Amino acid sequence: MLDHEKNIKRVRHPEKIHKPDNFSPAKPSWLKVKAPIGKVFEETKGLLDDLKVVTVCEEASCPNIGSCWSKKHATMMIMGAICTRACSFCNVATGKPLTLDPTEPFRVAKSVERLKLNHVVITSVDRDDLIDGGADHFVNTIKEIRNLAPNTSIEILTPDFLKKIGALEKVVSSKPDVFNHNLETVPRLYHSVRPGARYFHSLNLLSKVKELDPKMFTKSGLMVGLGENKDEVFQVMDDMISANIDFLTIGQYMQPTRKHHRVDRFVEPDEFDLYKKVALSKGFLLVSSSPLTRSSFHASEDFNKLKEARFKKLNSKNNENYI
Repeated sequence: MLDHEKNIKRVRHPEKIHKPDNFSPAKPSWLKVKAPIGKVFEETKGLLDDLKVVTVCEEASCPNIGSCWSKKHATMMIMGAICTRACSFCNVATGKPLTLDPTEPFRVAKSVERLKLNHVVITSVDRDDLIDGGADHFVNTIKEIRNLAPNTSIEILTPDFLKKIGALEKVVSSKPDVFNHNLETVPRLYHSVRPGARYFHSLNLLSKVKELDPKMFTKSGLMVGLGENKDEVFQVMDDMISANIDFLTIGQYMQPTRKHHRVDRFVEPDEFDLYKKVALSKGFLLVSSSPLTRSSFHASEDFNKLKEARFKKLNSKNNENYI
């Protein structure tokens, strides 16, 4: 994080301070995780701090930070630590962002090189203040990583680039290995969970990626426990399949603070297993569904599984054509 952003970050979502507290039910045993400790964890933190690289692991208070950083896995967050939107589920600070730092793409790439990552996930805050929504910054970051760590596969988790003409095309042309954009929740809840976004715009964004580059893996994620029902989740799965999305992640929403959207319920592990079974039957190449699943959790291992699943599917089709 840049030094001049630290003071701004202390107050998260200042516009929500006067909202009443949203109390959630008690957290169940299956959502308890170990505190982040250990030598490798501290080494990872030190390296990222040294290069002043922002991570979504810290900014979004990810419960898996201990597990990931202990393996030197981190999800880089570019374009600063201040978002132009105020989604009610998100713990990233909202406000007026600072000017883009032109050295950030190199610093992110340098951290990828030093961590010796086989696979990296690059995400960002929403930057509605920028003409291209930050598309050029994504492109520059991908270029720098390709230069310093050419053997590292790159997964990007992008904003929706709403009303940013040509932005998506720029990013896709830079050839990331995986293009991820999370739908986050069911359409009915967008007004309260993701008010600055549009469900069908996000869906069409992912569909457009496949039109621009049919070989690029696409990925999207859902949070459950926000008030949705099973039929709505199944409908989102169908919408994703229509958009040719390859990989679906489903995880439990966990309320960052009392000022954020409350947890409607904690979904039982058996229900996550059901979602995975149904999603695979609908045709996704890969599904990760569990209480602690997050977009970038086990991303490196999942990328290898994605490639293997596509290979098997293509071989199966070839065999059918031969017969």
